[in-house]
Amino acid sequence: MTITKPVTAATLLRAKQRDEKSVWLTATDATSAAIAEMAGAEVLLVGDSLGMVSLGYDSTLPVTLDQMIHHTAAVVRGRKFAWVVCDLPFGSYQRSAEQAFDSSVRVLQESGCDAVKIEGGEHMAETIRFLAERGIAVVAHIGLTPQSVKKFGSYGKRGKSESEQAQLIADARAVTEAGAVALVLENIPAELATAITSHVEIPTVGIGASAECDAQVLVFNDLVGISESNPPFAPAYADVRKVMSDAISRWSADVKAGQFPK
Repeated sequence: MTITKPVTAATLLRAKQRDEKSVWLTATDATSAAIAEMAGAEVLLVGDSLGMVSLGYDSTLPVTLDQMIHHTAAVVRGRKFAWVVCDLPFGSYQRSAEQAFDSSVRVLQESGCDAVKIEGGEHMAETIRFLAERGIAVVAHIGLTPQSVKKFGSYGKRGKSESEQAQLIADARAVTEAGAVALVLENIPAELATAITSHVEIPTVGIGASAECDAQVLVFNDLVGISESNPPFAPAYADVRKVMSDAISRWSADVKAGQFPK
């Protein structure tokens, strides 16, 4: 399904109200943006996961605001109609609502994207409210929050205990009431994601959550099989890593044999 008209926050909300699923996919450059949109992705998320899949970092923590703006601007140039969301990277919004606003303004003005995404639930609700009241579209993100990996010590599933589940439900309510336009639920139990989806008015976006979420998102490299290894909740739908490697190997052999160019 090729996207033929601009996607907006209102588009996504109407889809939830009609019980229609939405397709989100990460993108890091103009080429991946164009391919993803052509294949049906309605939302392009420029995730700080690009630090790991594109920049060679071992986590998302080293990614800077300048790097996110650079990649997001490329994605915007590659899209025609998809809604583009940029992750605010670690350290660019946690200190205060004012800092988050300043970072968001830079992202929106310098990249041309449509929304920003921030990690955190109840404790970030006032920041989300501050941004929303000033006209900024904010996507919230709870459950597994990769920017907090040093605190939790792993990328494991969140919400396994009753207390964690209660907190995640409170988080979902808080960010919704604060004015978030969508909510990413990452690596949480399916029944919890289903309950949250049915109780919040904004679209939920699952990654390692329930099929009942209003939308699904995956990392581009994981989906097409470029990643060296995938999370258990992100199956590869192709083996592009092997296709690319085989092509380069054949070309390399032709160069060595003096058969390229012919």
